Amino acid sequence: MSSDPMHVSMNAAEVAAVAAVLKPARRIVVKVGSSLVTNEGRGLDEAAIDQWSQQLAALVQQGRELIMVSSGAVAEGMKRLGWSVRPHEINELQAAAAVGQMGLVQVYETRLRQYGVGSAQVLLTHADLADRERYLNARSTLLTLLRLGVVPVINENDTVVNDEIKFGDNDTLGALVANLIEADLLVILTDQKGLYSADPRREPTARFVHLARAGDAELEAMAGGAGSGIGRGGMITKILAAKRAAGSGASTVIAWGREPQVLLRLCAGEPIGTCLLAQTPKSQARKRWISDHLQLRGSVRVDDGALEKIVGQGKSLLPIGMTAVEGDFSRGDVIAVRDPCGLEIARGLANYASSEARLICRKSSGDFERLLGYAGEPEMIHRDNLVLARG
Repeated sequence: MSSDPMHVSMNAAEVAAVAAVLKPARRIVVKVGSSLVTNEGRGLDEAAIDQWSQQLAALVQQGRELIMVSSGAVAEGMKRLGWSVRPHEINELQAAAAVGQMGLVQVYETRLRQYGVGSAQVLLTHADLADRERYLNARSTLLTLLRLGVVPVINENDTVVNDEIKFGDNDTLGALVANLIEADLLVILTDQKGLYSADPRREPTARFVHLARAGDAELEAMAGGAGSGIGRGGMITKILAAKRAAGSGASTVIAWGREPQVLLRLCAGEPIGTCLLAQTPKSQARKRWISDHLQLRGSVRVDDGALEKIVGQGKSLLPIGMTAVEGDFSRGDVIAVRDPCGLEIARGLANYASSEARLICRKSSGDFERLLGYAGEPEMIHRDNLVLARG
């Protein structure tokens, strides 16, 4: 364990609780802020990106799945354009983002490839994750990249969406991505050691928070204050991001991004920074959201064979087992699954709109491209997005 004095007060039970979350984490979202990526706005810190890339590659080679949510496009664009002060005009911010994104993704791609790992650029907006169809499309793409051993490098699509530049921050985006892919852990790397009970610059007796529950109201009071002049967030956005990530069962660590080998040490179970524990297990969180969804858009009926696979074996719903499609729904809507008598046995997120579902009803996946004009998912509802009815 580190000799840093801030770890001294941790007792054995706290150390064990942190290790129990960190060591088994397989799917991890890492977020780095602008002040780290651009060395306080002086241009991309390629040495720091190299260090993170080396650690990301090592973790991928351990069999873990990593996503990097990286700030820095606007700050790098400002440097390339010779601007020392962040502009207020939206068109200028968008121009800076467009210029800076080129350099940002190039450095990540070069460094990750140097360590034997592929990368992919993914630009998202909050709207992509609010719309259910686009949510499923983004989820499917990211999970495919992870399965292929590729590290997606994600940023907000600042060049085309005003609201993200006005109000957005990548702490929130990191939490939304953690929700999207059902991550085990969100790691927020920042220019601070973690969360203190008060601002240590003003309160010398401020207590360092090693371990707490994500979502505790008192954490928000502790985290008041603004961020740097380069980035858009502060500690409060990180606390709120942890609360959001906990909604899907992901715990969060807030740590200093320049801590040597920080990612490798965290994944080895070392208690670095502030660990905010999610109170709801990951699988239960997602199932609860689906089961409590009030706006059912439609339903499908299934035959006895599909009924047994879903209820008895915990399998996905395949279109070949469907006998009827009811209602008008879109891809990503929550729909009911009904048995041959019409009783609801489950509900889940539809991979196909109702019009498409009617075409592939009772058909095998080999027929989908001919019927739909494209080859989509083999499942009508994947088992990860399917929850059995209560009782």
